[in-house]
Order: sequence, then structure tokens, then C-alpha cells
Amino acid sequence: MKKFFPAFLFLIITFYSCSDKYQAYRSKYQFKSMDGQPDYSNLNYWAAHPWKWDPSDSVPQPLKPEIKDSMVDVFFLYPTSYTKKKKDGNNNALIDDDYINAKTDYSSILYQASVFNQQCRVFAPRYRQAHISNFFSKDKEKAAAAFELAYEDVKNAFEFYLQSWNGSRPIIIASHSQGSFLAERLLKEFFEGKTLHNRLVVAYIIGWPVPKDYFSTLKMCEDSLQTGCICSWRTFRKGYVPSYMKKENSNSKNSFGNGNSFVTNPLTWTTNSSYAHRSLNKGSILINFNKVYTNTTDAQISNGLLYVNRPKFPGSFFYLTRNYHVGDINLYYMNIRENVKRRIDMFWKQ
Repeated sequence: MKKFFPAFLFLIITFYSCSDKYQAYRSKYQFKSMDGQPDYSNLNYWAAHPWKWDPSDSVPQPLKPEIKDSMVDVFFLYPTSYTKKKKDGNNNALIDDDYINAKTDYSSILYQASVFNQQCRVFAPRYRQAHISNFFSKDKEKAAAAFELAYEDVKNAFEFYLQSWNGSRPIIIASHSQGSFLAERLLKEFFEGKTLHNRLVVAYIIGWPVPKDYFSTLKMCEDSLQTGCICSWRTFRKGYVPSYMKKENSNSKNSFGNGNSFVTNPLTWTTNSSYAHRSLNKGSILINFNKVYTNTTDAQISNGLLYVNRPKFPGSFFYLTRNYHVGDINLYYMNIRENVKRRIDMFWKQ
């Protein structure tokens, strides 16, 4: 398993954990697991699934006239939502925790997974995610066990999905943060060097580094149309180097910065260091789900990261921070939505 390193604590905790707005949704998630494990034949254990309505089905108001097509599936792994004080000391989220499930669905599933709903059926399994503290823990063995349990759920969910619902359809793997950490392993185990790679439209592994030496046959997407490849980025304000990144860069063997990680520019879908002006940003979906903010930010790759000038939109919550992890997907919502369609179209042509 790859080395863990500190990432994104301040931004995740302040953005996701300091609000009780998810309390109102808790009554929707009051189901109980008999043995504490997910049962993926039960739709309660899917945060998003095409056989039920869930927040991933939501469409921002300006996009309502879109024509939908769903000949492709997306398997989406959401980021960490277990950020409050550990409940009863649990190192992993309880699979039936009504607050965590409500928080997951009305943050990540609504604002991130919905980006795929024009062109895809969306599948997002609930999993016993590791508590955020595991990214910073000095007890590496305990942290590794927490991530191992999370991956066990993800793997079981993916196998159940393949057997029960996929029916040889093309697949997109998409993820953010902890979900991307787990998605890399899923790609390694199920796609790299396997026949399933032939059905991979693209993998959007966002908000987590993809080391260039982690995969052998899975490659980086070099343009906006290539299929069977990976897109990945982490977003920061121009000139900012996080303290943990400095530690990464000081250890060349385990370095994800300094150009040693895959990086995609989501405005151009290239991997070079060319500057992309904010005019190429076709729209962000931020705090107001039904408002599309255009030209919010530019983008440029440097030293294994995606750098941007401070995003511009009314009431910007990025004013006081230089880490835009929470906006990795949302800042480029419309560009991603368009790119999904382009790659699917190319996949069918091929």
C-alpha cells in the first residue's frame, strides 16, 4: 500500500464539518445493518444508484433542457465525510450512520457525482471510509487497517455491480480524495492488464496524486478525446506549496510533487504546462447548486499540481484559503460534463 501523507485537513474540516445542515436529512437514512457490514444487494447501501432517486440525479436548473443518454456507467467513489470526532472510537465510519450518509449524499453525491448524470448511470457505493485522522496518524499500521477495510467494501461493491448490473456496458471510474486513493487500487486490480480495460472509457482520479510509476499499462490521457486512460489533478492557488508537499518533495523515492504525479489541465485536457485562461472555464457549480458561474478560474500545471489564480465568483469562499481541494471537481463542473460526453462519443466510434 502506498505511503500516507497529510492532506487537506483545514479545508475539508471547515467546509464539510462545521455545519449541521445535514441534520435535516438524517431521517432518510435510518436503516440498520444486521452485522455492521454493507449489503450491496440492498439499495440503502448505495449513495447513488439508477434504480432509486438520489441526489446524483439532480440537475442544476440551467441544465434542465439537456438531452440525457445513459449507455455508460460511472462507478463513483466519494471523498471523506467522516470528519467529526470519532463515534465510539471507531476508526472507520459505521455503514449505517445516518448523519454521515446524509452528509455524503447532500455534499459529495449532489455536488460531485451529479456531474456525470447527463451521459451515465451513476453508481456510488457506501463504504466504511477511514476517519480523516488516518491521513495524519503516526500509527501507520492502524491507519493502513482502516484504509484496508474501506477498500474491502469498495472491492465488494464493484464486484457486485459487475455481476448484477453492468451487463458488459462501458465504465467510467470517477473519484475524489479518499475515494481516489481507493480508486487507484481498484484500477490496478481490475483494469490494468485485464480484459476489463477494454471497457474503460476513462478514469477521473481527482484530488489525490497518481504517481507516474504506480501503473504500467494504464496511461495518462494526453488530450480531450483519448479513452482507456487517466485524468487527475489537485488544485491550489498559484505559488502556494503546502507544507506536506514540501515533505513529499524532500523524499524523491515517495515524492508525488515535483512533477512525479500525473496531472491533467481540466480546461484543455492536456498534460503540458501551457497556461489556460479563465475564459475556457465553461462553468462552476459551487455553493448554489442551481447557479452556473462561468469563467471562475484559469489553470496551469506546475510541479505535479494544478495551479490557479483565486477563483472569482460572488461570495467566494476561497478568499482566505490557497488550497482548493474542495473545489477540484466543482470549479470545472461544466468542462468535466462536456468532456465525459466527448470521450463517450469517441469510445463508441472506436
